Amino acid sequence: MKIHREGWWIIITCTVLLILSNLALFQLFPEATFLKRISFIISTLIFTFVVYFFRVPWYQVKEIENQNVISPASGKVVVIEEVDEPEYFNDRRIQVSIFMSPANVHVNRSPIAGIVKYLKYHPGNYLVAWHPKSSTLNERFTTVIENDEFEILVRQIAGKVARKISNYLDEGEKIVHGMELGFIKFGSRVDLFLPLDAKINVKLNQKVVVGKTVIAEYNK
Repeated sequence: MKIHREGWWIIITCTVLLILSNLALFQLFPEATFLKRISFIISTLIFTFVVYFFRVPWYQVKEIENQNVISPASGKVVVIEEVDEPEYFNDRRIQVSIFMSPANVHVNRSPIAGIVKYLKYHPGNYLVAWHPKSSTLNERFTTVIENDEFEILVRQIAGKVARKISNYLDEGEKIVHGMELGFIKFGSRVDLFLPLDAKINVKLNQKVVVGKTVIAEYNK
């Protein structure tokens, strides 16, 4: 396991602030042993959470069949439904949405191998990530990937707490299954828009693992 590059500055800042706050507390209340212990415990918990949030478990990119769509995020499936997709496809698609709590790994990975056909950042609101309109009203980043058989759209969505979406791809770039796509900080959601004839392999409220769980299969 390693620490994601998005986390180093936050971890360093958090460490400095915690050290300074504890030093100030010790100076103001030199005799308050119990208060010092509580402060140390709370600071340790905060530091541990921040480091844990930016963890990147060891992951090996594997050869996966082109028909398989793997999960772009770790979390819980909160939406599986047929919807209109107006930004890129302008037709009906199957939407599968994955909610990531602050406890989940927040690295996003490419669900298929192919060519990046479309990238677009959208500024927006910060509704809670499970809100039905968060997919169209919240700050978000849209990525469309195409292979020899089909196209899918991946939408990274900021939530109530998430305030920064990172996407590391370029239009025209060739990518493989499981390649790092981006990162969303502190609770968020990822939507997948799949062809209507895709076979969905997950159920509502199912927990999925980034780069491992097969979300859908497509056999044209």
